[in-house]
Amino acid sequence: MTRLFRLVGFLAAGVGLAWAVDRWLGGRQQPEDGEALPDPIRSTIEIGVPIEQVWVRLAEVERQPEWMHDLKWVRIQTPGPIGVGTRAEGLVRILGIGLNDPIEVTEFLPPHVYGISHDGLFRGTGVFRLEALDDGRTRVTWDETLIAPVLPHLLGLIQAPLLGRIFQADLERLRDQLEIEAVTIPA
Repeated sequence: MTRLFRLVGFLAAGVGLAWAVDRWLGGRQQPEDGEALPDPIRSTIEIGVPIEQVWVRLAEVERQPEWMHDLKWVRIQTPGPIGVGTRAEGLVRILGIGLNDPIEVTEFLPPHVYGISHDGLFRGTGVFRLEALDDGRTRVTWDETLIAPVLPHLLGLIQAPLLGRIFQADLERLRDQLEIEAVTIPA
C-alpha cells in the first residue's frame, strides 16, 4: 500500500510540475489581447516547377494525403469548388495516434495563399504561401500553429521539433512528386 501512495504522490507531483511549467511558459508569451499562441512551425522548400502547377496540387485537398504522410484521408463536406468557407474533415495519424481533424479554408488566393483553421481537438491554423521565383521555380512556405487541448505551452514546445521534421518531409515529398511529373509529363 505504501508503494501505491508513493506512486500516486509521484504522479501528482509530475502533473503539478507539468502544469506549473505550462503556466510559466504561457505567462512568458502572454499577449495583451488574451490567449497566448505558440510560435508557428515553419517549413520552406523550393520546387522546380512553375507556381501554377504547385498551386493546383496544393489546392487539391482530397489529394493532400499523397504527399502529407500523417494525413490518411480527407473528405470535403461542402459543395462547390474549394474556396474560403470550404469545410473538410481528415484523419491525421502522428506517433500512431489517429485524430479527426475538421478544417475550414480561411484564405484562398490562387496561386499565392492557401490557409485553413483546425477546429478539432488540436486547434490552430495552417497557411501555405507560394512565391514564383525568377527561374521558373516556386518557393513554398508552410506555417502551422497547433494548440494542444491540455498543457498547450509545454506540449507546443515539445511538438515543434517533431512536427517541424514531419512537415518538412511532407514538403519534400510534394516537391519530389511535382518534379518527377514535370519530367515524365512535359508541359
